[in-house]
Order: sequence, then structure tokens, then C-alpha cells
Amino acid sequence: MGVRSVCCILLISLIKSSSAHSDVFTSIGHMTDLLFTEKDLVTSLKDYIRAEERKLEQVKQWAKKLDALTATATQDPEGFLGHPVNAFKLMKRLNTEWGEVEDLVLKDMSDGYTLKVDDCFELGKIAYSDADYYHTELWMAQALKQLDEGEETSVDVVSVLDYLSYSVYQQGELERALEHTKRLLSVDPEHQRALGNLKYFDYQLAKQKKAEKEQSAKEESKKERVGKGEYFPEKRKYQQLCRGQGVRMTPRRQSRLFCRYYNNNRHPFYMIGPVKQEDEWDRPRIIRYHDIITEKEMEKVKELAKPRLRRATVHDPQTGKLTTAQYRVSKSAWLVAHEHPVVDRINQRIEDITGLDVKTAEELQVANYGVGGQYEPHFDFGRVNTKIGSFTLVIKTWYKISCKTLALLQMSDVTAGGATVFPEVGATVKPMKGTAVFWYNLFSSGEGDYSTRHAACPVLLGNKWVSNKWIHERGQEFRRPCGLKETD
Repeated sequence: MGVRSVCCILLISLIKSSSAHSDVFTSIGHMTDLLFTEKDLVTSLKDYIRAEERKLEQVKQWAKKLDALTATATQDPEGFLGHPVNAFKLMKRLNTEWGEVEDLVLKDMSDGYTLKVDDCFELGKIAYSDADYYHTELWMAQALKQLDEGEETSVDVVSVLDYLSYSVYQQGELERALEHTKRLLSVDPEHQRALGNLKYFDYQLAKQKKAEKEQSAKEESKKERVGKGEYFPEKRKYQQLCRGQGVRMTPRRQSRLFCRYYNNNRHPFYMIGPVKQEDEWDRPRIIRYHDIITEKEMEKVKELAKPRLRRATVHDPQTGKLTTAQYRVSKSAWLVAHEHPVVDRINQRIEDITGLDVKTAEELQVANYGVGGQYEPHFDFGRVNTKIGSFTLVIKTWYKISCKTLALLQMSDVTAGGATVFPEVGATVKPMKGTAVFWYNLFSSGEGDYSTRHAACPVLLGNKWVSNKWIHERGQEFRRPCGLKETD
């Protein structure tokens, strides 16, 4: 029980006892006792005031700290929330700490950008609840590392190891799961689930080793699982490229990439002021246009889009309907032609530079990726396989050519992360404010170019604004006619 409660209870009990006997005035002896009772009341009241003042001082200090924090944050809200720890702590304060102010349970209000064991543990549990065992392992491993370094916390090592061993097991890493389980039992020898897992992991490990001897190296390389689904090698390539690893930029390829001034076959608008064009990759050919959108235009596009931003959707291949998906984390809005002169200018600029007709294109999509925002490997073209008897008919649907700046018009720089990567060819295209990136994801025959499969890397630090313009195949018959070969 706190000082406040003790003082309050004592004060109330003394007041009640002094008023319980209204006939004390008939005896001076009894009345002298009341003087001492009143003295006790004053003492208790002063103790109560001091306890409240200490509480109030703590509240003042907390308010002062948050006042300074919010003053800094509101000067550049997007920049502040572009740091993942700032964004995480804001959500935590609003969901937890403000509700605990009454009891002054001031947790995790430390300075700097260091996540505590509690934070890592909570993030790991969130990933675990989504059956995302890969990220569960990462967060629990970090929590364990900080525990081993001696950080004080209410989180116990047994709970961390329990989550860690199971998430590792779900990814098929039986030996490491066994190691974590043994360590758990060294701390808590009576842990029933760990005791059961120890026997089960031993059994599964023996079974796995036997299977490994019977299978070829090719078959074994495909055995890598996460949760309920397959963890494809493509995802590893995607994550490596996002970390800046595995980029296949050879000296020979580099020698084929150039920068130039471009007027799109002597387009009247660009004859005097050609655009700056840079080769980002050779096959598939990926081109970046520099200084393609002004600061003022970018701010107007953001202003138009912000009130309409909604969680981005994808086409469900089973139903054909738009739906949200865990592999695409961003918010987007659509800007209709003619709603503002800036939108019209951007659409016209895209048509002039690419030489493609945007009348049949989709509206300008504006997307905002916050901290952790990403879009895992995907195609921008699609098709449906329809079974007719013993034959499969391939029907092309919403086939489109990508015209984006970084796969879209880039309207912000990103401090860390946020690149567009192409796992199939090992290419990486980094965000660069004011530029546009363009590639064809269809051959001139209309067939999809599978080497253009790409992904948006998670934003690690900063805020990513982009706008996409998807130009459909229909309407380009005379601007981009079929070639002599299917793969032209």
C-alpha cells in the first residue's frame, strides 16, 4: 500500500473517531484528548500533502519531458516518425503509458533510440501471434542478447527461450531449437513443455538426419519452412538485396550503363530542355529520369492524397477482388485526372517522356510507406488460368506496363531502406527524391517479362512517398507495336 493510501486511511479514521462521540464536550478530560487527536490529524494531513506533492512532482516531470518531446516531434512530424523507435514508442505511450499515469507507472521512458528487453519481447509476441516465426526469432534473440548483457527487466529468460525455441523449430532448425530448449531447462528444470519438447526435438532430429542421407542435395536445398507456408529462396534473395547484399552489378554490366540527355525522338517539348536519363540496369532495362517533378508539385500531390490514404490492396488471384494482404504494408490513394492541374501536368509529362498513351492508363496512385512499410516480391501484370476439360486456357487480365518513380514518382528521400529490388536479376534501385524510374514489364508481344518481378524493401528509417502510373497494354498498339520476335 502506498504512502498516499496509508495517509488517507489514517486521516479518515481519525476524523471518524473524533466525530463518533458527540458528547465529549461534557468532560474537559475527554476534550484534552481531542487536542492530541487533532494534532495527529494535522500530522496525517501534512503527510498526505507531502505524498501528493511528490506524486504531482512526478507528473510534472513526466509532462515536462513529454512537452519537450512533442515540441521537437511536431517541428518535423514525418521525419520524427520516420525513425522506427520513435513510431513504436508513440504507439506504446498512447496504448499503455497514458493509461498508467494515474498510478504513475512510468515505464520505458528512457532517452535515446534503444529498445528495451520489454519492447523486443512484445514485438516478438506480436509476430508470434501472426505465425510470423522468422521475425519472432529475430526479436526474441535480441531480447535474449540484452538479458545476457545484464539489462534489468521484468521479462524472465525462461519466457524468452520458450518463444525462441518454438519459433526456431517452426523454421525447421531443429538443432538450434534443441539448444534453446536445453538452456531453458538449465534455468527451469521442471518446465513441463520444455521437457516434452526436448524428447520430441530429439526424435525429430534423428528422423531428419536419417532423411537427409536418403535425399539428394537438390531436394534438401528446397526443404526450408516458415510457419504453415514455404519460405522460398526468393524471399532470401529479396531480404539480401534489401540489406545491400547479392547485387549482381559486374564491371561488364556497369560498362553498358550510361547517362544521357534525352528528348524522346525530338519531342517538341524536350528539344530545348531534354531530360536527364540514367541507366539503372540493362536486362530488364530500368531507366531513371532525374528532376522530373518539382518540390511544389510533390507537396501538392501529398496534400491531395493525404485525406484519402487507405490501406493498400492487392488483387486476390482466387476471387479476382481487391483485398488487403500482410505482404503489402502501405497506404495509398488515387488521384483522378483533371481534378487538379498538377495531376494533369504529371500525367502529360509521363506520356511525353515514355512516348506511351496514358488515356488507357490507371489513375495516378500515391502510396505512403511508413516505418516497416514494404511490398514483397510481385508482378505488376497478371493472368488467370482457366481449366477447360483437359486444357488450360491462359487469359490475360489487367496487363500493364510499369511506369513508376522508383517504380513510381519518388516524392521523398528515405534515410534507410525503401529500395525497389528485383530478386530474379539481383538489381537494386534506391529511392531518390524528384526522380522517376521506368521499365517495361511486358514484351512487345504482350507476354509478361518474369525478370521484372520486384519488391519494395521495408522502410527502416524515414518516410517513403511515391506515385505509380500503370500504363495498360491496350492503347499502345501504334506506339509500341509488336516486334519480329516474341521476346522483343
